[in-house]
Amino acid sequence: MDQWLLEQMRNITPEEQIYLDGDAFVKKDFYTKKEDFEADYEVLLEQGKLITVRQHARFVEFPVHKHNYVELVYVFAGEITHYIDEKELITRPGDLLLMNQHVKHSVKRAEAGDIAVNFIILPEFFDIPLQMIKKQNILADFLAGTFRQQISVPQYLLFQLGNQMQIRNLMENIIRPLISHIEYEEVINQYSMGLVFLYLINHIDTLAENSSQNYESILIQAVLKYIRTQYKTASLNHLAEDLNQSQSVISRMIKKNTGFTFQDLLMRQRFQKAVVLLMETDLPVEEIAANVGYENMSYFYRQFKARYGMTPRQYRLQHI
Repeated sequence: MDQWLLEQMRNITPEEQIYLDGDAFVKKDFYTKKEDFEADYEVLLEQGKLITVRQHARFVEFPVHKHNYVELVYVFAGEITHYIDEKELITRPGDLLLMNQHVKHSVKRAEAGDIAVNFIILPEFFDIPLQMIKKQNILADFLAGTFRQQISVPQYLLFQLGNQMQIRNLMENIIRPLISHIEYEEVINQYSMGLVFLYLINHIDTLAENSSQNYESILIQAVLKYIRTQYKTASLNHLAEDLNQSQSVISRMIKKNTGFTFQDLLMRQRFQKAVVLLMETDLPVEEIAANVGYENMSYFYRQFKARYGMTPRQYRLQHI
């Protein structure tokens, strides 16, 4: 990790010193001029800017509040605990929590070793990252949802990345010029954030929480539908391309959620269809094998007998 950056974030900020001096309640006027606790980008962002970053304030508990901007929380050290919809979300080094506007949440008191940064981001910032993602997926849906400012879209995504070096380097490249007030081109940070999101898409199995729906469940439903409808020509490679995921990620998700590999599920579907055709049609066994995706007849016969303890012709005779 960038040691200069870490040392900068270990320093006690003026706000944190207030809490260390005995003030037990968060200073709302650091975040908003409104009566209710809605953190306001007009207070936190310089005029004309789309993004900024501030260190998460330690030594105080944040009561329930919301934002009128998108917040991205990245943890460098220790842990930061959020509460959303009465759910405890413990974020550790390398974890990334992305919260849309209007998400009500609270944050447990962080101590000296708990270091995180909060990105304050206006939806317009995501224009370039959204173009980079291109295909529909949970991140693209999330980013598109940030533009619906007239509709409350309370959604969050938590990625448990385990301090991955690639994502950490990208985050440091974005944070350093922001925290040190170095002159920079905002569009560069937009492309850098787009790279972060592309990385997340390729590691979607690190997605731990999604307030609207469990994304793994969505993917598994898509996998099972694909096998059910495309069993004759289905392949893991085509499936991964369709879902915009790597084959390794899809394979791990399938095994985790079903207990079977992709090939296991595909073979089960093919043979289920084969026995239906054996019982309900007069098609030759060779044609049935071809209809369910098997051109190698010896392989089909061998697998059928291993599964059912008899040949396809014997199975047909028993089930006439």
